[in-house]
Amino acid sequence: MTEHTDTAIELKLVELSLTSNAGEVNILRGIDLSIKAGETIGVIGPSGSGKTSMLMVIAGLEKVTRGEITIAGHDLNAMNEDQLALFRQNHVGIVFQDFHLVPTMTALENAAMPLEFAGRSDSFERARAELDAVGLSHRIDHYPGQLSGGEQQRVALARAFAPEPTILLADEPTGNLDGDTGHKVMDLLFNLKERCNTTMMLVTHQPELAERCGRTIAMLDGKISYEG
Repeated sequence: MTEHTDTAIELKLVELSLTSNAGEVNILRGIDLSIKAGETIGVIGPSGSGKTSMLMVIAGLEKVTRGEITIAGHDLNAMNEDQLALFRQNHVGIVFQDFHLVPTMTALENAAMPLEFAGRSDSFERARAELDAVGLSHRIDHYPGQLSGGEQQRVALARAFAPEPTILLADEPTGNLDGDTGHKVMDLLFNLKERCNTTMMLVTHQPELAERCGRTIAMLDGKISYEG
């Protein structure tokens, strides 16, 4: 069911527990979070605090153990795997620390991939426009192995924004880049976010990046320890 709402992300008492050899591990422990459409949220906290796991449940890549989760008006708990895949296709863009490009595909083919999956007739046209927006129109026929780390992450940005997602989840997008390249990629990310009016959650270890966001959330031991 889809509701018309200006709240893009709503988590109510969300818990995530996973089973390991040592027994049940509580990863998220009662997350309450409400994010308005168009907001930019920086998420900080030490490794293992639950930052990436929170992104995974918001993307529908992990099913919550308990609690309510509504993303872009969709109740994720009510969806099966096929419905969740369609939801991601229509609403969610993800940028990872590792670029996750297909090595046997050109930059253009990588950027067009989510649109091709969605059956869009304008896949390559949209992908070309987004590669141009990130300054890679001269590299569209190059393969990932022929691109620098910064160029590969720009292809990943183009791929994430080509479907014009409602929500963008960025998990340490500059983690594998040097300082100068990382700053350029972040400038591009914020510019693309503004242009598309996308709701963005940015997980980062860098306080200065979190400060560029409208709101910062700190996580500790699977809980939100600070919000401001």
